[in-house]
Amino acid sequence: MSTQTEFTALPGGICAPRGFAAAGVHCGIRRNQQKPDLALIRAEVRCAGAACYTTNKVYGAPITVDREHLADGYARAILVNSGNANTCAPGGLELARQTCRLAGEALGIPAEDVLPASTGVIGQPMTIEPFAAGIPAAAAALAATPAGSLAAATAIMTTDTHPKEYAVEFLLGGKPCRIGAIAKGSGMIHPNMATMLLFLTTDAAADPAVLQAALSRVVPATFNQISVDGDTSTNDTVMLLASGLAGAAPLAEGTDDYETFVAALTCVAEHMCRELAGDGEGATKLLECRVTGAPDLQTARAVAKSVIHSTLFKAAMFGADANWGRVLCAIGYTPGDFDVSRTSVRLQSDAGEVFVCENAALHPYSEEEAARVLAEREIRILVDLGDGEAAAKAWGCDLTYDYVKINGDYRT
Repeated sequence: MSTQTEFTALPGGICAPRGFAAAGVHCGIRRNQQKPDLALIRAEVRCAGAACYTTNKVYGAPITVDREHLADGYARAILVNSGNANTCAPGGLELARQTCRLAGEALGIPAEDVLPASTGVIGQPMTIEPFAAGIPAAAAALAATPAGSLAAATAIMTTDTHPKEYAVEFLLGGKPCRIGAIAKGSGMIHPNMATMLLFLTTDAAADPAVLQAALSRVVPATFNQISVDGDTSTNDTVMLLASGLAGAAPLAEGTDDYETFVAALTCVAEHMCRELAGDGEGATKLLECRVTGAPDLQTARAVAKSVIHSTLFKAAMFGADANWGRVLCAIGYTPGDFDVSRTSVRLQSDAGEVFVCENAALHPYSEEEAARVLAEREIRILVDLGDGEAAAKAWGCDLTYDYVKINGDYRT
């Protein structure tokens, strides 16, 4: 089976695919009037939809509504607020439903075609007044332009230091198709099913079941492989809407076009993983662990995530300390039955590479060279278990003094 593996990046984020417009406005949820806090994404047509959600037993009211509204597999708009998570909030479920009714009225679509999402502080009361003012303003500001996507990406930020968006173009049946994304996420990131808030659009065509199959295949290899701080958020959500307006034939599992779409979706997802992990609260470095030589995929993924989740190793990376023993320690407590005796570890960056561990023991290296390699913004930890053919990646960040400062002052 031959599939396309090279994709062209292009501007426009979620507005790059045909049929989507977006906006971001300040509606008053946040006290700072300079910070937009309400995003709206609208499709020209009713779209096939797919989603994955947090596995936390405590979850936001919008997730309940999303499950109800996506039960038929279709939607046309996404409404997102920042500043308040609408989780454990009095009357939160009815408020989420009411925001959908307001969005439906503003857009001239059924309330059931609106998917809500919220992010921010947990357990705080919410009122409908900001939404009543902000939703019509967002609807009036909708733009099918890169500026529209950027406005929406900015409005969903919490402790993020910059907006996160990306888009690629690829061919399906000879027709140019696109996937676009925006996301927020900086702390409380250790997903088990989805990740933070992340919204994807595509102009490819697919039935809801096929679209869900593609998303569910990509999520475990990408968004489930991020960890900033070990806390699984109550509001983690990934949504994917497909307009079909590129004119390509509907995707069918087992075909070249389906595999190309999955590869393109993976490309976008991996880019967003790097954006999210690299912008972890207080982070100064992006960590990417690449595991090879694992006996199976489950072990490869688990080992990669153990390494980037290790508090001790994250702290060592902040200090540019090549303490490879902490990598071996994290590998050693990873669940599963596998042999560690042939494990090798290399630390790599744009400044070079140091071979620090061979056969689970010290490989002589220069501490000065290691410090130079680890002084870079992006660090790659290359782990070869020497015990099979499976491979996986995971993404995280270093642990800094600022992480504690940010979370000590989060509500103030």
